[in-house]
Amino acid sequence: MPSIDRFNRKEILRGVLAVSIIIVGITHFTHPDQYARIVPPQLPAPVALVYISGVFEILGGIGLLIPLVSVAAAWGLILLFIAVFPANINQAIHSIPIDGIPHHPILYWVRLPFQAVLIAWAWWYTRRPAEQPGASFVASKIESQLNR
Repeated sequence: MPSIDRFNRKEILRGVLAVSIIIVGITHFTHPDQYARIVPPQLPAPVALVYISGVFEILGGIGLLIPLVSVAAAWGLILLFIAVFPANINQAIHSIPIDGIPHHPILYWVRLPFQAVLIAWAWWYTRRPAEQPGASFVASKIESQLNR
């Protein structure tokens, strides 16, 4: 059984991820034009896509904190991180500046692997929900049935 310290660290990091993603989601509504700049031109309605991704970031962050839905929220965040990756690639390839972020093209390229870190971080909250105080009760019951 994992130590209490490991639980505390994991739960603190759950809060950090949740709050961070909620804040980023809110900025999709306060500065949608900034995010719309990096939406690949092949996609329709960039501002609408920014609002949609903002809604799902806010919902994912909140859901990560609600035990009943936290595992589903973590999977949703994984899908979201994958879905927005083309915008990050577009920003790096075309060196598209965003206000408030230093405009150094190398930073856009360095940011790309960080998306894998975010995916792994969210995935951590899909693992062994029965051992997570903040995990989904439903998911822990399913996992316990599968392990019989």
